[in-house]
Amino acid sequence: MFKIRLLIFLLISFFILSCAKDRTNSNDIKYSIGYVSGEYDGLILKNLLKNYLLNYDLYDEKSNFEIKPSINHASNIYITNIDNTSDRTRINSELSIDITDNKSECSIYKFNKNISQFYLFADSSKYMSNKSAFEKIKNENTDSLVKYFINSLDTKENRCSKSSLLKNQIKKLRDE
Repeated sequence: MFKIRLLIFLLISFFILSCAKDRTNSNDIKYSIGYVSGEYDGLILKNLLKNYLLNYDLYDEKSNFEIKPSINHASNIYITNIDNTSDRTRINSELSIDITDNKSECSIYKFNKNISQFYLFADSSKYMSNKSAFEKIKNENTDSLVKYFINSLDTKENRCSKSSLLKNQIKKLRDE
């Protein structure tokens, strides 16, 4: 009797698993990554983008759909209380990504997102904690922004229309 119940549960679990659908790669579009400026911050951004795209099987170095990212980090000091005893540094990070179709030479999708964090600022420039906190927060912000971008790829809409293709063809004819 126990074996029969076990086989029934096994059959039911196979049925439930066979009905499940993998929605992570619903489209067959793959992306390549273009030039990323920004020295070390750009290198971190490119590595994160490439790793996340590879994990979701969305990366192809020879793809016509090119991701052109850029990241900017800015910081400013602000005081949060009346007694002026707590100086904090806010780090604002902005990620801008433009996905272009190299075949039709038009922009398919634009992504802009800001994120900010802060840390308590030590009074002296001799403290290494200020610099390490700044670098750590920049890396965390970059990682979060890349995750937002990867999650937004499912909801993107193709902005290339026939009119933009027609404009590009007219521009090519004028250039010749």
